[in-house]
Amino acid sequence: QVQLVESGGGLVQAGGSLKLSCLASGRTLLMYAMGWFRQAPGEEREFVARISWGGGTTYYADSAKGRFTISRDNAKNTVYLQMNSLKPEDTAVYFCAASIHIGVPFDSFDYWGQGTQVTVSS
Repeated sequence: QVQLVESGGGLVQAGGSLKLSCLASGRTLLMYAMGWFRQAPGEEREFVARISWGGGTTYYADSAKGRFTISRDNAKNTVYLQMNSLKPEDTAVYFCAASIHIGVPFDSFDYWGQGTQVTVSS
């Protein structure tokens, strides 16, 4: 199994920035990709970004392109989400996820963190 713990959420004004971190532990050698999702109140969970653990290939939701950057530090078993130019509509619980499978849909993941709250005030 893979355990994931997010950190870095908080309250920020519109236009500000936050950097989320996700520390992976357990059978991290099985990981093929990691990603970030978010869920706003009353909404379904939505994909934000994905990064392959080996080559670092990234993929973003349209809402994240140009504002968010996903990165990883393999030595620290950590994935990051740098969020800039934040908007009130980015307010959500952000979840980290890990995939141990190859060739699955970009938004398919096997393990999930507990989430960290991001609130953007207008």
